[in-house]
Amino acid sequence: MNDPREESVPTPAHLAAEGLSYSVELNGSRRTILDDVGLRVERGSLFTVLGPSGSGKSTLLRCLNRLIEPDAGRVLLDGRPASELPVQELRRRVGMVFQTPALFDGTVLDNVLYGPRLRARGRRGPDGRAGSVPAAADERELAAALLERVGLPATLLSQPAVDLSGGEAQRVSIARALANDPQALLLDEPTSALDPTAGRLIQDLLLRLAEQTDLTFVFVTHDIAQARRIGDHGLLLVDGRVMDGGPLPDFLDEPAAAATRLFVEGRLGAGAPR
Repeated sequence: MNDPREESVPTPAHLAAEGLSYSVELNGSRRTILDDVGLRVERGSLFTVLGPSGSGKSTLLRCLNRLIEPDAGRVLLDGRPASELPVQELRRRVGMVFQTPALFDGTVLDNVLYGPRLRARGRRGPDGRAGSVPAAADERELAAALLERVGLPATLLSQPAVDLSGGEAQRVSIARALANDPQALLLDEPTSALDPTAGRLIQDLLLRLAEQTDLTFVFVTHDIAQARRIGDHGLLLVDGRVMDGGPLPDFLDEPAAAATRLFVEGRLGAGAPR
């Protein structure tokens, strides 16, 4: 017979944060950016971090894959402290897509395969010697498949990245993140710099990836309509504090906190009530 104590142990969240706090020095005093923030993101979910500008959303994402280190608290990946993982391994498993596409000089192919090429050069065989970069034909096949996943034609592979439109560049950024075979993707307002049509294409792409894969997504936005469309769970972050959260769109439709009601109504100012 199974020990009932074992059955009661909860399964660790795929990605979690406990008590994250972060502050910066500003004009001779400390300014709190994150204040005891916690979240729990289940595998395969599309989790939305919602809040007004300046609420700490981007800082939270950067703490989740250690682009910055919190002053207090910890990040957990499958129940294991992220600080125990080599930072390169953490960032491979938990990829990041920024608000403005950050593509490198070179072709679309160079950008998409940046991660796999880097790993291939650093890989060592049983004899201790570094591994070789995959053959050009294999590289192109892999890159073409990745572009197809984000809705772009393989004919773009030889094109200079600087010639891409904003929407194309953002989809190439997502393909580059997918090339590392991540378990989770952090997306920092990936549509806010795009026109409405390009932004809608990115939203559709994320919904399609969520349906077709077991990837975990953490999506930052200040757009309530966007959160209603693409999130299944989320939280509201205001002045660095978690004000509300739960299934979407339920916690927006039936706010448990005054701050959520004010945010939905467009009347949330500084020093929001809990």
